[in-house]
Amino acid sequence: MTPAHPEKWPVHVVRGGVDQQLLKDCRDLLAAAEESDGNPSISEQTLVTLRAGDSAAHSLLTLALYAPDEDSDPATGQDLAGFAVVVEEPDGSGILEIAVHPSYRNQGVADRLVGALVETRGLDGLKAWSHGNHEAAADLAARYGYAPVRELWKMRMTTAGADLPDAGLPDGVTLRAFVPGQDEEAWLAVNRAAFADHPEQGNLTRADLEARMAEDWFDPAGFLLAEDAGGRLLGFHWTKVHPQHGPHPAIGEVYVVGVAPEAQGMGLGKALTVAGIRHLQEQGLHAVMLYTDAENAPAVSLYRRLGFTRWDMDVMYGPVAAG
Repeated sequence: MTPAHPEKWPVHVVRGGVDQQLLKDCRDLLAAAEESDGNPSISEQTLVTLRAGDSAAHSLLTLALYAPDEDSDPATGQDLAGFAVVVEEPDGSGILEIAVHPSYRNQGVADRLVGALVETRGLDGLKAWSHGNHEAAADLAARYGYAPVRELWKMRMTTAGADLPDAGLPDGVTLRAFVPGQDEEAWLAVNRAAFADHPEQGNLTRADLEARMAEDWFDPAGFLLAEDAGGRLLGFHWTKVHPQHGPHPAIGEVYVVGVAPEAQGMGLGKALTVAGIRHLQEQGLHAVMLYTDAENAPAVSLYRRLGFTRWDMDVMYGPVAAG
């Protein structure tokens, strides 16, 4: 492959939904990046939105940078070197995420994409995620006057020999698996109530839920629901299994744990967390990970007591206030 010159390459700009070829190219790039990094390059919600296109809740802007044939792999033809996605809310605020193919890193691809974004839309109202908080991302953010505004910790524990506490369910509460076609609306209601103040999780829609249920990783047996004797949903622990990527072995995830406001203070959150981890252990997984806001001291404390340690972090960048 000859030396790349992304500053000379045209940027393909798409407003709204992307076509199937670009979507495939984006997913192939993300798979290569995750195999290299062991870490997703963009958030799951952004990928869901990329597939769905515009909606009443948001608009989508995608910028794709393809390497010309002379710079790409002769065996595959033109390569998608990188892409940027902006998910914009009706009020003009939005989230920017960028993914760069491992073969084209440290060559100015992200700079080219951000420059094109400035020309196309500007940066007003945008914040940006850096998954893994790479030094190059921090440098790029600083050049545009952005600084960290939020940290999302990735925590990890090994399951071999894990000494989990005996966290029994409250009296009258039982666990069962999620039933597709039956439990969607009840789960959405509890999720909204449990995460009313959460910037992403509490806004999940039926379409978002169904998009996740359509993914290959979805397993209703690992979607645990806690209900009272009358069948009222009180909380849940949705687990996830990330398959092996290259040298990175499969790993379980405490995907999301939620407790209805009326059931908080009963110890249900801890019991659900432990039950989900045990379910993942039973799948033969040797490690479990989770995401939590660094400022959520009660959650960080609980996870540390269960044996989790900080492994990595994602950082959200926002514009530095003037003065």
